Parts: sequence; structure tokens; C-alpha cells
Amino acid sequence: MTAMVRPTQLLYPHREPVRTRPAATVLLLRDTPGGFEVLMTRRAMTASFAPGAYVFPGGVVDAADATSHAQARRRPTQSDEHLTQAIAAIRESFEELGILLARHTDGRMADDSDIAALDRKAPFVAQCAARGLTLPADEVFVLAHWTTDRDLPRRFEVPFLVARMPAGQSPVADEAEQFEPVWVSPANALAKHHAGRFEMIFPTIRTLERLQAFPDVDAVLQACAATEQPLWTSSPRAGFLNGKESRHMEHEPPFGELLMVCPDGQLTHVLDWQHARPVPLLKNLQRLTAPNAGMMTGPGTNSYLVGDPDTGYIAIDPGPNDPDHLQRLWQAATNRAGEPGQIHAIVCTHSHPDHSPGAKPLQALCGTTQPSVLGLPSAPTARPASHFVPDRPLDDDEELVLTGRELDGTLITHTLRVIHTPGHAANHLCLVLEEDGLLFSGDHILNGSTTVIDPPDGDMTAYLDALDALSAACDEHGIAFIAPAHGYVIGSAPQAIAHLKAHRLKREAKVVAAMKAKPGASDAELVPLAYDDTPQALWPLAQRSLLAHRQRIEALGLAA
Repeated sequence: MTAMVRPTQLLYPHREPVRTRPAATVLLLRDTPGGFEVLMTRRAMTASFAPGAYVFPGGVVDAADATSHAQARRRPTQSDEHLTQAIAAIRESFEELGILLARHTDGRMADDSDIAALDRKAPFVAQCAARGLTLPADEVFVLAHWTTDRDLPRRFEVPFLVARMPAGQSPVADEAEQFEPVWVSPANALAKHHAGRFEMIFPTIRTLERLQAFPDVDAVLQACAATEQPLWTSSPRAGFLNGKESRHMEHEPPFGELLMVCPDGQLTHVLDWQHARPVPLLKNLQRLTAPNAGMMTGPGTNSYLVGDPDTGYIAIDPGPNDPDHLQRLWQAATNRAGEPGQIHAIVCTHSHPDHSPGAKPLQALCGTTQPSVLGLPSAPTARPASHFVPDRPLDDDEELVLTGRELDGTLITHTLRVIHTPGHAANHLCLVLEEDGLLFSGDHILNGSTTVIDPPDGDMTAYLDALDALSAACDEHGIAFIAPAHGYVIGSAPQAIAHLKAHRLKREAKVVAAMKAKPGASDAELVPLAYDDTPQALWPLAQRSLLAHRQRIEALGLAA
């Protein structure tokens, strides 16, 4: 089932992004006693794209690049597209920096005499052919693929390629497009950038960050040679953070929220966590974050208002009993006349003290309308601070429906479907906003961390089974986004759920290995083995989830 937010619920009119143009960039690498370095140059201050920034050489793919395959050597697995891109990168390296990636028929790399014989402003491939030079495209590998951000006026589809710098050659900038060629290690380039002395654009920064993981040029080339596919692919999205543009890749926490709020990439959404006002995410969705930030709650507990002035609202997870936060929730639920408190129901995803204590006080604020407090009562296994009794329990697969008419008489409906999801807590539930493919996940799925499973109220097998139920719901209801109780909206919901389950099972395997390595060890003794990739400060929390893993492992006999 195809998933998408209803266009009528998007905050901003659609604006078609600028079409992309094909380009190619090459990272020329060399080894030094202190580690490998990459060649970078500064773009002209008058350049139409990234003026004054330090970049890797490259440029737009010419039509001639695609018709020059006969002059290039290729790998058996190298596609026509990647061959064209490699030829473009080789050509741009020569035109911009005078670096000649070419070989004679006997295999010798081109030297200074060949470079001197070629005109950097004349057709490149024809000159190479006349001199008996072939282009070693088989020595140029795909590292990454970037698509320029949707908010920018000039956009490109750019493979970032890698090749070894030819020995004995020195870069000489064309002094038109490129200036000041410099060899720099990834770490040094990033340090100078953070100090404000080396301007770079987002894809350059992220590429250098990833290159830091490699010890030398061979390691980079071998990683790329192992596959003809990019090691990563990204088309970043941008919002505002601390008053400045903030760009994010697909795996970074804000990306899904930017995708949902601004699907066409408009630079409008503010990502700062603040607690003084509601944050509109859709026309029928507001988020108000309680000021209870901490290790367990991240920036705070997200309370959501689903609905609009014509339908009224359902409040999800009113949070702790914080009078100021509850007052803001009440004030945000207005009708067309601006009257607050138009809340028809209050739903708690579970009974933990950062989610449900605000329910009854919010109900009281609403006065005579008295919206029902809905959810599941806390189980006998719940801790005393998590005691919760709703006005009415919700059934699995129950629908909560808001309906109304817009000013033009159009009927509008917002439907929340209930899914029981025990695991984090015995009385946990999630809600699906069916018309817009959006899952309210409570604490079952978080953005940026995994939730703690704390027995006896928490149960790991129930948690994993509930993930399967949510995965099935994604297929049934076309769920594309997840609105968690802590953190930004998550995109690519089916993939996020699959990734989370795989992570949990990978952790389970580490717990099994630890139990086999130290039979009879206590949970505290097993944590350093099973959570060796987790900061030690989090081990006390990890120990609670380890207990849940251990109970499941023992019940299934996985460590026998």
C-alpha cells in the first residue's frame, strides 16, 4: 500500500525542486608517513555554486564523456554510467588542476611531458587519443553518490569517485574555476573547518568524516572495489537549528521529520527543541514537548494534538503533571472562534510517569466538555509510580474518529486506530493516523535510542512480537512515518522497524554469547560483555534490558 500524507494536510504549498544535472567529482588520494591525504581546491568567489568553498575537483558531465568509452579501460563489472562518470572525473582533474590520469600503451602513467603537450582548454579525449594515451577508468572507483539538497537553486547528481594520485605529478589550478590546491588529511580539513578557516559544503564535510575511518589509500580503494555500488547514497534535507541552516543525511534523527513536514525540500522547518509553544508538523498535527528532558526522556516527552479547528482534537500522551505544559496543550486545541480546550479524548500510550500523570489534570482544564481519558490500565507488574486507570480501556483495533466540515463544507475525517503493543510496558499501545500513514509509537520506538525493557512489566518477547505487529500494520495501513514520544519524527517506517528488530536480535546474540562465555554470571557481570559498544554510564539502564533478554533466552533455551 502506497503511503503518503494527504496533500491537504501539508503545511506549505508544493514547490517543485529544481531538476538535477549529472556531474562527477573525484577524490585524488596519496599516502604520507602521517596518514593519507586528499587533494582539495578552493572554488572561485564568483562561482555560481559553493563560491569560496574548498572542494574536490569535478564538474558537469559532458555529452562527449559518454561517447569516449573506446578511449578508456574499464573493469568487467563497471557499468556504462560509471564509466562515463569516471571519464568526466579524469577530464575535470586535468582541466581544473592539470592532473593527467592517463596511461601509454606500455602501461606507463603519463608524465610532465604529456601534460605539457596537452591544451587544458581543448577537447581532452581527442588529444589523449592523438598522443596514444588511454584513460584508466578501471582505476577510478565509486565512493558515494550525492544528490544536491532540494532547497538549492542549482542541483546535481554527483558520484564521488576515488583514485590514487599519479606519482610525480603536481596540481596546478586553472585560476579560473579553482584556486589554491592543497593536500590535507580528512582530520586536518575538518579541524580547520570547525575553526572557521576552511569553508566546506555539507557533502564534503560528511565525506571527509567517513574517510577518517580508513588507515590508508589501499583501504579506501579496496572498500570501493569490493562493490560497484556507492558505499553510501544521500540527498540531504535542511531545516533551521540555532538560527542557522542545518543539513541532515537519511540516517540522522531530523531527516524523517523534514521529509514529512517539507517533502519538497523547502527550507522552512525549525528543528530547535523548545517547550514554550506548539510545533506544527501537519495541519492536523501539533507537537508540544514537555520540559522534562533527561537521560530517559531525551529532549522531553512529546505530547501530540491530532485534529484541527473543524474537528476538535485528540491529545496523545499529555505527559507529566506539569501545569504550564498542560496549559499550553489546552490553549493549542482551539476551534475556529479561537476558543481553547476543544479536546474530545485524551489517550495515554502507557502508564509511565512521564506519559500519563497529566491526563486527569488536562481533563479538568477542559471543564464541562470532560474528554474521556483512554488507554489501558496498568498491570499488577507495573511499578507504583506507573499506576494508571483510564476512564475507559481501549480495545485492540478500535477506531477513534474525529469528523468535521471545513469552511467550504468539505467533510474532513481523522481516524486513529489502536494497536496493543506490550513489551516496554504491559499496557503499552500505539495509534495509527490512518489517513496520513502516521504511527504514534509512544516509547515502543524512539528516535536516536532504543527503549528500555524493564521486567517484570517489560517483556522482550512481547516487545519483539509487537514490532512484528507494527510491521504488518505498515503494510496494511501504508504507514510511512513514526511520531515517537521522544525525539523527532522518523521516516521510512517499515525500514526503521526492521532495523530496530535486527538491532535487538543482534544484541540478543551478544547476550547469548556472554552467557555462554561466563556461565552462571550475574547480569552486572554480563553487561560489560554484551554492551561493550555502549557508554559505561548507560550500563545500569542496559542491565535492565539485559535481564529482559536473559529471561527470553532462558525461556527459549537459546543459551543451552
